[in-house]
Amino acid sequence: MTQTPKNIFVQGAITPAFIAQSIESHSSKTSIGAHSIFLGQVRADAIGDATVVAIDYTSYEELALEKMHLIREELFAKYELTCMHVYHSLGTVAVGEICLFVFTSSPHRKSATEACNELVERIKAGLPVWGKEIMSNLAHQWKVNK
Repeated sequence: MTQTPKNIFVQGAITPAFIAQSIESHSSKTSIGAHSIFLGQVRADAIGDATVVAIDYTSYEELALEKMHLIREELFAKYELTCMHVYHSLGTVAVGEICLFVFTSSPHRKSATEACNELVERIKAGLPVWGKEIMSNLAHQWKVNK
């Protein structure tokens, strides 16, 4: 039986309350000795005479979820992980708000941190998620991942 890929997308910004609740929900999992968390935040990049004020995220969701499922399976096979959670924004996220929340848990810190780092790199390189920067002068341009 094929497992349905877990939805990673949320509309709008990922709130601090959601992040805190996610961390709190793991306190009862006593086999966990380490968590590694990555938070991607929208920057106010200056481009020419304008500044980024928000990013409007879009995705080919079905393909992104399939690819994320494969990445998830590969990282669980590679690292000693207890949990892995990924949340990525869709829609408009303002400067200073969180657009990506990656959370890995493991009995030991090395697995949690290495898996988290690899996961973020693979998300940025391989998922069909795009961001259109909304500029202070009302111009729009596609964001380039760095």
